[in-house]
Amino acid sequence: MIGKAFVAGLQRVIILPATLLAMSISTNAALAQNKLYSPIPLTTSSSEFSDTLSDKDIPTGQGGYARDYAVKLNKGDNLAVDLSSDNFDCIITLLSPNGATLAENDDGPDGSSNSLLFTRIAETGTYIIRVRSFGETGVGNFKLKVTKLQPIK
Repeated sequence: MIGKAFVAGLQRVIILPATLLAMSISTNAALAQNKLYSPIPLTTSSSEFSDTLSDKDIPTGQGGYARDYAVKLNKGDNLAVDLSSDNFDCIITLLSPNGATLAENDDGPDGSSNSLLFTRIAETGTYIIRVRSFGETGVGNFKLKVTKLQPIK
């Protein structure tokens, strides 16, 4: 005969299938990741500002760091991105809404280690402008200018 205490204990046990438990854990991990990764929003059609790349930013895996900026763009927009720094060798990358690399520039046309990028947007969405240092060239201050170019009328 099974004792009443044993039966009462069984009534409190909840059995979850392993797949449901795994989905719950992975969803919680994804939510935690989203709280950690938050690109800095750019809200105007033309932004020019100074910022600092530091060892608190995204590690690139090559000894350098990256900082991301989110910008909403429309199909047909012409975009110019100018990145300069006296502290590190700059690389600018434009990532599409699905995370694919659309364009990248390491060294500007003037032969410096600054970066200049021009592109036309093919799809409306939120894009990521990634500022990063080349290899282990480090951290430091930089200037970023993002401009939606207007056609000449």
